[in-house]
Amino acid sequence: MKKVIIVLIGVVVLGTSCKKYLDINKNPNAAISATPETVLPQAMTYTASVSNSYNTYGAQMVGYMANAGGYGGFGSNVTYDFGTTDYQGLWSSAYDVLEDLQYILKQTDTLPDYGYFNAAARILKAYNFELLVDTYNDVPYTEALEGLGELTPKYEDAKTIYVSLANQLDSAIATIHTAMDDQSNNPTSNVKDLSGNTDIMFRGNMTKWIQFANTIKLRLVVHAGGKVNFANTTFDEAGFLTTDALVNPGYTRDNGKQNPEWDTWVFKYNGDPGNKAWIATKFILGYYDGTILLDQGRGYASYYNFPSTASNQLGFESNDVPSWPTGSVWYSSASANSDRGSTTAGGSIGILKGPNMSQPLMLAAESYFLQAEAVLKGLITSELSDADLFVNGVKASYAYIYKNPDGSSEPGWDPEADYQLYLDDNPDSYLVHYDLANSMDQKLEAIITQKYVALNMINSNEAWNEYRRTHYPSIVNGSSDPHETFASLQSISTRPDELPTRILYPASESSYNPENKPTDVDKFTSLIFWALP
Repeated sequence: MKKVIIVLIGVVVLGTSCKKYLDINKNPNAAISATPETVLPQAMTYTASVSNSYNTYGAQMVGYMANAGGYGGFGSNVTYDFGTTDYQGLWSSAYDVLEDLQYILKQTDTLPDYGYFNAAARILKAYNFELLVDTYNDVPYTEALEGLGELTPKYEDAKTIYVSLANQLDSAIATIHTAMDDQSNNPTSNVKDLSGNTDIMFRGNMTKWIQFANTIKLRLVVHAGGKVNFANTTFDEAGFLTTDALVNPGYTRDNGKQNPEWDTWVFKYNGDPGNKAWIATKFILGYYDGTILLDQGRGYASYYNFPSTASNQLGFESNDVPSWPTGSVWYSSASANSDRGSTTAGGSIGILKGPNMSQPLMLAAESYFLQAEAVLKGLITSELSDADLFVNGVKASYAYIYKNPDGSSEPGWDPEADYQLYLDDNPDSYLVHYDLANSMDQKLEAIITQKYVALNMINSNEAWNEYRRTHYPSIVNGSSDPHETFASLQSISTRPDELPTRILYPASESSYNPENKPTDVDKFTSLIFWALP
């Protein structure tokens, strides 16, 4: 942890750069104090960049991306023989933004007027710590953000951290209600509102912040699956997210200001290509092109040259492997207004919409699928049935994919009509028609499989978490058929599914915190607590 606390970490995993315009923890030549108004939007922006890095990691694990032709040296990406330097930026970048969030909390914990700032920082702290726990299991928590006061923080049990995160979310919601009541009942209230400048996600809509907190907490409860004794398993009456949680500080095509995912995978601000070493897998395309399911609407909206999109099976390397076409394979040209020019591309529907697109932290689709599973398992009660919530999740996925970068609808693309086409094209599949699922297992499989499709290259790490937790989408262990498994052909995993179970703690922990770092962690046998039988 020493490097996390002292050294500026400016590079996120796999070459994605995130410039922190103000880093109040690192640079001895920079300002040593800052206002919550200044730090909070920076922390949101950096959280968006962190989410892009976790998305890349998840996409390579869970069958969204495979190695492209014309490149080599994929190493552990295709063998899963991970070392302590693989994906190490996930650790450092998450702890980096957590320090900024902790700074806000320390500045505002005793300032009632800053209740909204305090609550937003607390919610984002829970979001980022969950990323760490779901990736590494036990991590430094209580002592992790003490700066020079604690250079070798202890690791805490992942289940205990889950309990604390849920409590933190409850506390944040209570703080929001206190501030709301003050504003409502006190004409001279000095409560400082979040605004479009300080809140680059919900633009000061505190009901949405409560819904976001509720939905993160629901994800904790659903993930835990009875393995954790939460102090409170009720949820605020505001309910759960019905809109996408999207961060946008004003992304533009300018240098250093592009959406981080666009910058990673499509084009740099000057027209140079992004990462071209990866293309779509045959496995994920099977959920669009009719091999597994037929999804014409989202297929054409999401993939270039669909259904003949360049694709591969992870680990297959030969001269026959296709390379990237001009532009990004993830960037659709389906929109009538789309443009694939290197310095003008953007303005389209799909997964990667443009350099000015917002960065999703959580989709409404995921919220609905979480609720569907929770209702199915009796974890929550709802006016809507699990079947209704399942349908809402699929429709919300269409709605997000069919939006332009500015959130507007694209003429000629009707999410409701294409959802009906989806039903018609898959008349016998319980993965599409929830009412055809005749068991709890089939219903859960339908929910998680549709979540898998909805999170494709958006929040891929959560799809990877869900596979490890539920083993859906279903794959055929030991198969070499690219439509039956997403495991690499070069896998050295000893597991029946030929996949890893986790990545390793970063090398910095072995160097600076060896007495606390867990030992005997194995990439093929060590499970995140929620994946244990």
